[in-house]
Amino acid sequence: MTEIIIIVVAVFVVFVTFLTLISRYKRCPSDKILVIYGRTGGTSAKCVHGGGAFIWPVVQDFQYLDLKPLSIDANLTNALSRQNIRVDVPCRFTIAISTEAESMNTAAERLLGLLPEQIQELAKDILFGQLRLVIATMTIEEINSDRDKFLDNISKNVDSELKKIGLKLINVNVTDIKDESGYIEALGKEAAAKAINEAKISVAEQERIGETGKALADREKDVQIAETHRDRDVKIAITNKDREVSIAAAFKDESIGKAEAQRDTRVKTSEANAVAIQGENEARIAIAQSEAALREREAEALRTALASEKYKVQEH
Repeated sequence: MTEIIIIVVAVFVVFVTFLTLISRYKRCPSDKILVIYGRTGGTSAKCVHGGGAFIWPVVQDFQYLDLKPLSIDANLTNALSRQNIRVDVPCRFTIAISTEAESMNTAAERLLGLLPEQIQELAKDILFGQLRLVIATMTIEEINSDRDKFLDNISKNVDSELKKIGLKLINVNVTDIKDESGYIEALGKEAAAKAINEAKISVAEQERIGETGKALADREKDVQIAETHRDRDVKIAITNKDREVSIAAAFKDESIGKAEAQRDTRVKTSEANAVAIQGENEARIAIAQSEAALREREAEALRTALASEKYKVQEH
């Protein structure tokens, strides 16, 4: 019986110890930093962002630092610029606890246990001081016109100071900057007047360019029209010349044709006359030959007759 009681007690102790160990393992959400303090191996605190850690009973304890951003309005008034002109610079800063290893340890030392409102008040003093410092190193023109440079200077100064208490600057937004003397307003009017004058000059220049372009376009148009008329006149002249040449060639061909026809007529007439004359000559020759033959026959007949008469006379 005693042994059973001992076993039950031992099991109970082991079970309770196991539950205790499980309960001492703390997980850290992504929007928080787990700060373990007590016996942490020589450091004042151990910071864990993400994951988890085991918290030893009795010798260690823990708290969380919230990483949610804090928005702080820093509406600075009567800040002195480098030109000794006082300006009002309303700003809104967004800050948060940094997750860099060194900054987390610093935040654990400086901010652990503080409420968000207390952290905001602590940071606000730093923001106002650094904002005044930056404005004192810049002119009104730089602050008003070169906002990128202004914001960059603010970010550098503020971030380095916030880091000393474990914070970091997420964003800074500067709204409407004003001054009591109306210097910024005068600069705005000057810039507006300058912009208007530049716009008028630009408009006049564009109108001049437009008129010049129109004149060039009109001249090119006139040149194109003149070239078109010239090309048309040249084509008409060439056409007329070709027509005249064609007409002259036709007249020439006609004259040549007539001359050749007349020549052919004369040649044919001459040939016909020659043939006719030849025929007449041949006829005359034939007649002459016929008459000569006739006379020769007549002479022969006469000779025959005379010879016969002579023969008869001799016989008697």
